[in-house]
Formats: sequence, C-alpha cells, structure tokens
Amino acid sequence: MPWDVEAFARSLSGRSAHTVRAYSGDVRDFAEWAGRAGAGGPEHVERLMLRRYLAYLSTRRYARATVSRKAAALRHYFAWLVRRGVLDCDPAAQLRAPSGPGRLPRVLEHSEIDTLLDGHSPSGDDRHEAVCRRDDAVLELLYGCGLRVSELCGLDVGDVDLAGRTVTVVGKGDRQRRVPMHQGCVAALRRWTAEGLPAMSTPQSPPQALFLNARGRRLGPRDVRRLLDRRSPRPTHPHALRHSFATHLLDGGADLRVVQELLGHASLRTTQVYTHVSKEKLLSVHGQTHPRA
Repeated sequence: MPWDVEAFARSLSGRSAHTVRAYSGDVRDFAEWAGRAGAGGPEHVERLMLRRYLAYLSTRRYARATVSRKAAALRHYFAWLVRRGVLDCDPAAQLRAPSGPGRLPRVLEHSEIDTLLDGHSPSGDDRHEAVCRRDDAVLELLYGCGLRVSELCGLDVGDVDLAGRTVTVVGKGDRQRRVPMHQGCVAALRRWTAEGLPAMSTPQSPPQALFLNARGRRLGPRDVRRLLDRRSPRPTHPHALRHSFATHLLDGGADLRVVQELLGHASLRTTQVYTHVSKEKLLSVHGQTHPRA
C-alpha cells in the first residue's frame, strides 16, 4: 500500500498501545480524505493540503484536542517517511492545529461523586460482592488520587502502600510519581485486595495485577468505562473524575503547583485549564451571594 500505515505503526514501538492505535487511525483517515482529493500516496501531499484537512476537521466540529492529536500523528508520519528516504522534504513540518476556544472539562457535582462512591448495595452473591469491591476501589482511586485510566489499569499490587497511604504511579513519558490516598480509598483497597481480588483471580490471572476484569484478566480502560456506565447517574467518562479531583482541590484552596505534582503534569500550563473551571465556580458563587450581583 502506498501509505504503508502498518509499517508506520510498527515504528511507534516506544509509544503506548492507545497512541499507536490512535495515530494509525489518524493517518488512515487522512489517507482516505486525501485520496478523495486526488492524492494517491504521501508523495502527492503538500503543506496546503494538510492545512485544508485540519480546517475540514474543524468545520466537522471535532474537538480541538482531537484535531491537535491528528496533526501530531501527521507530523510523526511524514517525519518517519523523510527518515526512511521516501520523501525528500516534510510537508507536515511545524504543522499545527488551528487555534480556537477549547472545551472545558465537565466537573462532577459533589452529589454525583457521592452517588458513584456510595452506589454499592450488598446482594449476598459472592461474585457480585467481589465486583462491587473492585468497583469501589477503582472509583476511589480515580477520584481520590486523580489517576488517568491508563495509570489505574497498569497498577500492580506492589504499587500500593496501604500502611503509608500512598500509590506509586507511572504516568506519561514513564514519569513516576507517588500520590497520597485518603482513608476511604485505603479502606476500599483493603476490602478489594482481601476479599474481592482472591475471588476474581483465575489460574490465568496476572499475579501482579491490582485490578482484574470479569474474565480474570488485567482490568482495561473499556472495563472501567462500563463500570462507570453502571454506577453513574448520568453519562460520564473516567477522565471526568480526574478533572473533578483537580477542580475540587483548587476550589478548596490547593496550590496550583501541588495539583500539578499530584496530576503528574510535566508543564504547569497543562494544569492551568483547571483554573478556568475554578473561576467559573467563583463567578457562580459571586452571582448567588453578592447583594449587587
């Protein structure tokens, strides 16, 4: 195939499986669009075509983060072609997504958090109880520690220090951080590791994995999304718990740099999106309480 997407995917061996899937799909989507525009292969692509493609995505109401990721995928792809000698010059060099207002993350209300974390009702069925123990611990970690879903799914039993009330997380770029856990999170993990994990383990289960799915395999992001679908009173996403963790900390007076460390952000600019959410909260409070508002 002229686009050789499979070989490009293999070149991304140092990236996460999620990134490899996303970048490969992004290149395939562009190849299909470029084909309709008359480009039979990457050698027919010019910078103007790439810019038109990103503008097309924006008109189709793709989220800014999605367009930015697709631009990054194309930069990596064409740089890879240049390194292989397929192309002499890189049409995607310095390619950036069009700027514009980004969507603020939706923050869960405290009542929604309470419903999620208190949604376990005893049934008397051992299997159901084990799943509920797991779900309780997963949700407590996602909200109580602000973990990415990929970080949570990658946790091993040895990463959790219940006595010291900390969890060691490997985030983006293989950066390691240690995050404190509140007492409720520790209690949920104790119940899961003592009662739920042994009940859900099978001979094929990875012995080091902290969380397992219904088949006894390591818990995956899709399993977590299904878990949220069962427990959430309204549609939401695992990352919304991370957003809520950060915003609730800032609303409570936490320092922005402390939140940056807890989230594992390499740059403070990434954390600053939560200050905008927090300002919305401040404006809301001002409007409801100030006599002249």
